[in-house]
Amino acid sequence: MSETKKKKLRTFADLDAADFQHPWDATATDALKSVPGLDLVISKIMEYGLERIFYLNNTASNVRVTPLQFSRLHRSLGWGCKILGIEEPELYIAVDPVPNAYTYGHTRPFIVLTSGLVDMLDDEERFFVIGHELGHIKAGHVLYTVIARNIAEIIALIGQATLGIGAIIGQSLVVALLDWYRTAELTADRAGLLCVQDLDPCIRTFMKLAGGASKLYAEMDRTEFLKQIRAYDNADYSTLNKAYKILLTAYRTHPFPILRAKELDEWHSSGYRKLAGPLGLLAS
Repeated sequence: MSETKKKKLRTFADLDAADFQHPWDATATDALKSVPGLDLVISKIMEYGLERIFYLNNTASNVRVTPLQFSRLHRSLGWGCKILGIEEPELYIAVDPVPNAYTYGHTRPFIVLTSGLVDMLDDEERFFVIGHELGHIKAGHVLYTVIARNIAEIIALIGQATLGIGAIIGQSLVVALLDWYRTAELTADRAGLLCVQDLDPCIRTFMKLAGGASKLYAEMDRTEFLKQIRAYDNADYSTLNKAYKILLTAYRTHPFPILRAKELDEWHSSGYRKLAGPLGLLAS
């Protein structure tokens, strides 16, 4: 739990991933499953043991969070697991100045936070990120995430094993995977909100991810930040602008931070309120 703002957190009873899944995620998942070649990609991941390689590389390179090491982060991890109703995965810190977090491993998932992210965020914001990553596990995203983050290497392996067939199926699978990846992030953001149970640290996290410079955080304004999405939304006045938006996003792994803030802000006043209300699924 956050050290910066003491509060009583409530846990879920019988929470299902469908209770907080973003509708775009559901649609993109169905579309991804219909792409030819996905089963072949998954089988090759299992055949080559890529998941095990990622795990061994992580344990050799990064520092694990435990009750005796980075204890505040470990408490946040424990709270997040209780709130979402999942088993506790391993959590690691990696030395990397680029702010980032990710979850790997389908059968043995583990979470990694970079040192750049830890340095950028306060305790509550880190808790939101941890809850976000736990949301990927709760929603069953991790297998496709492994594929999406390593699609180039995987397609190369398949190409070698199938005499070039991998190159044929590769491009359509890449586009479908990245589309799914972006929408899965919106579902995971909702899980992060369910963990921290306060919209402010969520929005602050997006502001910091978008703004970047630590010396300027104090001068950022939430209202002004959320206004920016209107300019982006209103840029659909021409077919050409719509095409540019598709080109801008097609190969991104994450939605723009400002769009994530907007989507989570809207869900906070609708779906989140239903879950967190007196008759919702939350219980002390």
